[in-house]
Amino acid sequence: MKKTSVINSDLSRVIAQMGHFDKLSIGDAGMPVPRTTEKIDLAVTNGVPSFMAVLDNVLSELEVQRIYLAEEIKTQNPAMLAAIEQRLPETPVTFIAHSAMKQDLANCHAFVRTGEMTPYSNIILESGVVF
Repeated sequence: MKKTSVINSDLSRVIAQMGHFDKLSIGDAGMPVPRTTEKIDLAVTNGVPSFMAVLDNVLSELEVQRIYLAEEIKTQNPAMLAAIEQRLPETPVTFIAHSAMKQDLANCHAFVRTGEMTPYSNIILESGVVF
């Protein structure tokens, strides 16, 4: 049995296949996902699993060099923004319109759907290198 913290087989596979500059998205239960993007659906019920629990799990295995967040998170969900910035204090953040984020999901290896039901709880993680 796998010893590291990401035990979901689909999520573990996607992380293992990522290279430098590849993107993975994690988001709330309502984010529309393009048919061309793999969706790893972890949602069970309202709030389970939470966005932050899934983000923490992914960050335990994925080297991240940049994150993308919706501009709207600043005013519509500042508590989530603060939590994200606390987890990734040294990581550059690019803010984009939520509509642009939805379009950029087509460029992600996968979208991880959580049970989160708070506005603009979506992130795109850009993979870095460990050397």
